[in-house]
Amino acid sequence: MQVREARSPLRPDLYPKPCTLYPVFMARGFFLTFEGLDGSGKSTQLRKLAVHLEAQGLAVTVTRQPGGTRIGDRIRSLLLDSKTESLDAMTELGLMFSARAQCIAEVIAPALHGGNVVLCDRFTDSTEAYQGGGRQLGSETVLRMHQTMCGGLNPDLTLLLLADFDQSLHRARRRNDRSATAEGDEGRFEREDELFHRRVYDKYREIAARESARVVLIEGDRPIEAIHRQIAALVDERLRSVGLLPRLPAASVR
Repeated sequence: MQVREARSPLRPDLYPKPCTLYPVFMARGFFLTFEGLDGSGKSTQLRKLAVHLEAQGLAVTVTRQPGGTRIGDRIRSLLLDSKTESLDAMTELGLMFSARAQCIAEVIAPALHGGNVVLCDRFTDSTEAYQGGGRQLGSETVLRMHQTMCGGLNPDLTLLLLADFDQSLHRARRRNDRSATAEGDEGRFEREDELFHRRVYDKYREIAARESARVVLIEGDRPIEAIHRQIAALVDERLRSVGLLPRLPAASVR
């Protein structure tokens, strides 16, 4: 998999490089991640894109982080349940990467090796934003852990949805209040204060600027269908460029 030069004050050697854990031939498919604050609409757009790609005959694997496997979903429950208390920030980071490593081994790597398009709801950018930024552990700590636990696997394309900050946070908190049950919920991060979420938001912008070749920033609050059309056109073009979709015929010149 191609490794891009890091363009940031962070030392280049902190950025993931390919290693033998997940060999180069695995990347016969295409790895696409969706990122953004909770309430940004990323999960909705991921589902709509999956339907769009399957309609074109592509094999699509959909997964999420944390989770995506039986082990990962158990870790997810612990991480996101608002009843989880006194979890140390480094413990939280380790659990995030444990769930991710399991998902890579069990879901993502086999799917890419089989030539599938893998759509993943969150990946290491989320960890850099929430734990590196929100928890203030720093990007270097997160990226070193990524190098160790993820074997240098980076997305081919990341769609970062950054809607209005206040609207996203309000939607996320309202959704989690509706879905909460006596057995638990997934609102642990939404209960953090506004300063925490501002740090997450700012870190996402930092990632987008640093990784501009990989990360496509989709901003603003627009109708769901309008955003879907933009994403579908962008992804189709990227898949044509790597040969997973046929190229459009050249326009005739008169």
